[in-house]
Amino acid sequence: MASLQAKRDQRPAGLAFIFVTLLIDVIGFGLIIPVLPKLVGQLAGGPHEHQVRTYGVLLSVYGLMQFLCAPILGNLSDRFGRRPVLLISLLFTGFDYVIQAVAPAVGWLFLGRVIAGITGASFTAATAYIADVSPPEKRSQNFGMVGAAFGLGFIVGPALGGLLGSFGPRVPFWAAAVASGVNLLYGYFVLPESLGKEHRRAFAWSNVNPFKSLSILARKKWVMMLAGTAGILWLAQQVPPSVWVLYTQYRFHWAERDNGLSLALLGVCSMIVQLWLIRVLQAKYGDVGLIWISLLFNLIGFVAMGSSNSGYMMLMSMVVWTTCFVGGPGLQSLVSQQFDETEQGAAQGALTAIQSLTGVIGPPIFTVVFGYFTGPSPVKIPGSPFFLGALFTVIAALMARWALSHRPNPATH
Repeated sequence: MASLQAKRDQRPAGLAFIFVTLLIDVIGFGLIIPVLPKLVGQLAGGPHEHQVRTYGVLLSVYGLMQFLCAPILGNLSDRFGRRPVLLISLLFTGFDYVIQAVAPAVGWLFLGRVIAGITGASFTAATAYIADVSPPEKRSQNFGMVGAAFGLGFIVGPALGGLLGSFGPRVPFWAAAVASGVNLLYGYFVLPESLGKEHRRAFAWSNVNPFKSLSILARKKWVMMLAGTAGILWLAQQVPPSVWVLYTQYRFHWAERDNGLSLALLGVCSMIVQLWLIRVLQAKYGDVGLIWISLLFNLIGFVAMGSSNSGYMMLMSMVVWTTCFVGGPGLQSLVSQQFDETEQGAAQGALTAIQSLTGVIGPPIFTVVFGYFTGPSPVKIPGSPFFLGALFTVIAALMARWALSHRPNPATH
């Protein structure tokens, strides 16, 4: 009883910290988005297609390291608690931005993205923290709050990054390093631990193989297929972060400031979806309904963005597309309900590993497709990455149909 009361008492402070942590992390990441392609171009040199490929591989390195390290950090958080894992990750995130700020060659940018990917895997501990302090009926809403932090971060970060980028492509990296330092101090003095010692489990290297960690999801075929649905959906959603700046610069001749403001609008829409729309839709349609709504708007949004012939149409299409953000919390909630308190870190680590793997595969695929259809291809199709994302969404919908049709009655499992 005392343990339950302690958990209830720490919910507001813990959730507030996770919100602020992810907010500042996303602000830091958003700061560099408008200027990273330009910096890569300056350091990599060569023709346009080479710069695009280098940019895609750079994004992929981040996802690869996150994929490899997410199970490690998830299991470490199950052994030692969420707090130390989060704080150490924040410390190295600050170092990462400093390395990229002073990078004299493109290899240094790759080193920075390696560190960023390792520390970015702390998202596993953050989502496990939410599962620790959230009752089952509130998990979708609280996971949605995390999405709201991402949305707000993408309002402030890209807009500020676009503004600071006018003073030089390295300035936003210094600002991101400062933001990470502030976040570390905030967490050190405010964050309570969410995982009681009685719920911790021994760390075993046999559990941190990033592919083996997926076995926890394979206990039930429908859960594994649902996780696969999430993976294909997340792969499709790699299109905008992979090619947005490249696409808008090529097709609409947007500068850093324009891209910063457009991504800020993306953040506004995401925050509205996560703070308000997801609660309305979840109450009416449940977690399953959120998944289908997400798939529908993902498809509509991609086709519209790929077909846009003006910056105004692109922005309107992007606004429509952001409704798809309701799907992630629904998927995470359905999966998390299949595991007890001792395995939330491992389960969330497996999901984060899947999401990270899409970050490895997606950027090279979509940037290569974009580079080809804006370069050597005899037919110019700048929107080709968005059309490919629409195809992946159709595949995800077919997988979701199978998984949910094999889901047992919620009252019996």
